[in-house]
Amino acid sequence: MSGPDALKTKDGRFSYEAAGAAGLPALVFMHGIGGAARAWRPQLAAFGDRYHAIAWDMPGYGNSQPLPAVSIATLAGALKDFLRQVGAVKPVLVGHSIGGMIVQQLLTHDPIIAESVVLAQTSPAFGKPDGDWQKEFLEARLGPLDRGATMAQLAPKLVAELVGDDCDQNGLTLARECMASVPEASYRAAMMAMPGFDLRKALAQICVPALVIAGSKDKNAPAAMVKKMASFIPNATYVELEGVGHLAPLEQPREFNAVLNDFLRTATPASGSDA
Repeated sequence: MSGPDALKTKDGRFSYEAAGAAGLPALVFMHGIGGAARAWRPQLAAFGDRYHAIAWDMPGYGNSQPLPAVSIATLAGALKDFLRQVGAVKPVLVGHSIGGMIVQQLLTHDPIIAESVVLAQTSPAFGKPDGDWQKEFLEARLGPLDRGATMAQLAPKLVAELVGDDCDQNGLTLARECMASVPEASYRAAMMAMPGFDLRKALAQICVPALVIAGSKDKNAPAAMVKKMASFIPNATYVELEGVGHLAPLEQPREFNAVLNDFLRTATPASGSDA
């Protein structure tokens, strides 16, 4: 499969990529702040034989319409609308980074909306908006834009800082292309949506099977923190990918897909052959 075609819902609110027949169980992917629907092409290709595999463009990304106000809560509301519009009933939700935060937020209001969930390299909290670490994090990412740099100029350095060892070269190229294409306004809005996010007390209420994935060299979502998060989720499986940074689905797509495949075989229904 060379790369899924970009699709849009009838009202044009969301753009997305998909593989697999619409009648198959739904497997829905949510990208991170520097991503896009096309960042999940290695996964769409791997799972489209057994699932209706769908990757959205978050509001403000690709051809998805931006939201009037961006927060994790409004993004979770948009995800619920997206699931309804693509007909994804009881899907498996795979959220990477901020995508995982959005999934957590959605579960607080709709705890059984998903058959199961995958929380990849994400966090249950970002901390106070006025915290020193939070200020430093935002300055490191938004400061260069304030000083006139473009996303295209920043993309190679940003991706290099995110990844670990021996990365898949096609995945690295795709990661840089996705990062370079993110509209500056959308990147800023997504970054500013994270301060104040804190669902640590809600982890114990996640009642569906959950796969929690960390990378041993992930500096954004350190493995120790992700492992602790998993320990508070009642039905969670924790997997740590050795030598992997923050972009596991692109850095090591075969390894990521194998872990996801193992989880799907035991936690969710599917059709067709194994990956």
